[in-house]
Amino acid sequence: MRYLIASDLHGALRPLEDILRFYDAGHFDQLLLLGDLLYYGPRNSVPDDMDAQKVAQLLNARAQDIIAVRGNCDAEVDQMMLHFDIMATYAVVVDNGRRYFLTHGHHYNALALPHGNYDAIVHGHTHLQGFTQTSSGTLVVNPGSPTFPKGGNPPTFATLCDGTFSIHHLSGDIISQWTL
Repeated sequence: MRYLIASDLHGALRPLEDILRFYDAGHFDQLLLLGDLLYYGPRNSVPDDMDAQKVAQLLNARAQDIIAVRGNCDAEVDQMMLHFDIMATYAVVVDNGRRYFLTHGHHYNALALPHGNYDAIVHGHTHLQGFTQTSSGTLVVNPGSPTFPKGGNPPTFATLCDGTFSIHHLSGDIISQWTL
């Protein structure tokens, strides 16, 4: 399976459109969304291209391809706009014998690991893209944010194909990779 992973869209239309073009061009199988989908959040500025209704419409058109988890800015009203579940704290994806723990990052992250054995913990929340490895060898992946990147990072998303995670600039260019 080929996965595209995005977090922290915060209702911005243009970044989502870019991500969906990449998704279609790359013939991905599933879109893994790590929360904070529609609302910009009280600590962020309002995105120039904020359009939560249009973001919901574009995502709803692909509901059958989406696995999503709840971010700290996602609420029941967001769920009412979406045709796929977003209220779970985490999801587990098993692919080719590898176990991936998907979460937003405000409950589970590199400093607060979930119980169980996983090949990778995949979370957003910090808007800081990158890879780290725990002392036990578990990979921690953060796709960053296409809307509000932090720490001087560019707008990003990630992909997972055959055990290789790639972090992409919003333009599609690969910034970094990690193979399990």
